[in-house]
Amino acid sequence: MTTGTIKKIVADRGFGFITAEDAKDYFFHRDGLDPSLDFDRLVGGEKVQFQIEQSPKGLRAKNVQPA
Repeated sequence: MTTGTIKKIVADRGFGFITAEDAKDYFFHRDGLDPSLDFDRLVGGEKVQFQIEQSPKGLRAKNVQPA
C-alpha cells in the first residue's frame, strides 16, 4: 500500500486527488474508496493509504482507506 494525503476534493463531480509520499499526484473516484471512508466527509490534508492501478487514462488510486 502507498501512503499519501488528500490534496483536493471535487465533491460535485465525485473525485479527487491524492499526493503520495513520493510527491506524485493520483486521481481517485468515489467508487475507489474503501467502505470505511465516506466521500462526502473527506477533507484536504487527510492521511490515506491506497493501491495504484493502471486505468485507460493513466495511473489512479483504488481501495483508498484511512492511514
